[in-house]
Amino acid sequence: MRIAYLALGLILSLWSGAVAQPMLEDRHVYEGTSDRVLRILSTADLDVFDPYLTAFHDRNPAIGIDYSVVSSADLERLIRDGAPYDLALSSAMDLQFQLANDGYALRYQSEATKQLPDWAVWRELIFAFTAEPAVIVISEDAMGDLPIPTTRSDLITLLRDHPDRFRGRIGTYDVRDSGLGYLFATQDARATEAYWRLSEVMGRLNPKLYCCSGAMIDELSSGALVLAYNVLGSYARNRLATEGADDLLIVEMQDFANVMLRTAIVPKQAAAPELAGMFIDHLVRIGLRPIPGSWPLPPLNGINAATDAQSFGPIRLGPGLMVNLDRLNRRNFLNAWENSIRQTQIGGR
Repeated sequence: MRIAYLALGLILSLWSGAVAQPMLEDRHVYEGTSDRVLRILSTADLDVFDPYLTAFHDRNPAIGIDYSVVSSADLERLIRDGAPYDLALSSAMDLQFQLANDGYALRYQSEATKQLPDWAVWRELIFAFTAEPAVIVISEDAMGDLPIPTTRSDLITLLRDHPDRFRGRIGTYDVRDSGLGYLFATQDARATEAYWRLSEVMGRLNPKLYCCSGAMIDELSSGALVLAYNVLGSYARNRLATEGADDLLIVEMQDFANVMLRTAIVPKQAAAPELAGMFIDHLVRIGLRPIPGSWPLPPLNGINAATDAQSFGPIRLGPGLMVNLDRLNRRNFLNAWENSIRQTQIGGR
């Protein structure tokens, strides 16, 4: 496996050019019985996504799968630089949409993708296969007898009234580095002015900043955190189901919920686009399942964007996603975020 990692690193370096080489977070190869290989670049943790990969491989044993995990920002850079992947799966809807809009994705259509609702597909270039809400996750042992917040206003009051309980023990995304964290933050700010008040309150309590939901859940489980904000509910529920983390409480905000659509694109440089299409069909069929079942990630069917806009949240698969990716808009947002969230973290990242 060490040789495989070194080989992949050498391949990636040929495409990264002057850009810093991305951090490969995980990789697994599912050996096939032929020389056909589907190369997938993804932001989904292997322990969460393995059931989807294994199910596809069991049905198609001749096809090998080379599955690599990177951050959403690295995924976007790699696809733009022409790295040799057949399929890109990401939780950062805005970065995926920008890739598709900028011409870095191939069109694909099948009987399976025709079944997707209009809000889950865009121009036969980008396909959603899960709908995953952002939630608050709380360590009930660390929380004690404090009230459980159900709105952002409740959360602001809780943090203001009990600063000693939460100082240094709140977790959230580092939105400078996390594509999904930036997406959730900008959508929060768009939906409610309470986001900036909440950021300022958290900023006075020395919050810890993370790359990803899994890291926040680890810190909650270890007792280092009392509360984590904007965690992927799917990851938290999977941890509860697989590890029995009974101390963790998942809270969906009642004022509004951001719901991320995990999406797939076929990069324009794909060497095996037909295999990528097969895997998209596989994901779409699972995503359209009538009941959640035992799959780690939730289906699309809990979302009805046409009639239940409030529960769906403000995130839409469309050109509006790119507004906050504009360089000036992004810089202004990050400046405001740093002024709010990093009040006690002056001097370095």
